[in-house]
Amino acid sequence: MYVCLCKAITDSQIKQAADEGDGSFRAVRESLGVATVCGSCACEAKKLVKASARSSTEDQLLYQPA
Repeated sequence: MYVCLCKAITDSQIKQAADEGDGSFRAVRESLGVATVCGSCACEAKKLVKASARSSTEDQLLYQPA
């Protein structure tokens, strides 16, 4: 699904950027350019980055050796 229509950025691209090390909205914005034109996608993009970070944290907790 397209999140940023101005730059044609999808939710998958945002999640992938967040998973590959751009763990903050600022970093994702700088790498992809999301929310840099009209800004109407900023809230949704922030939610996706936050959800991706939460998912990564949960994965790390589940797969830590005992």
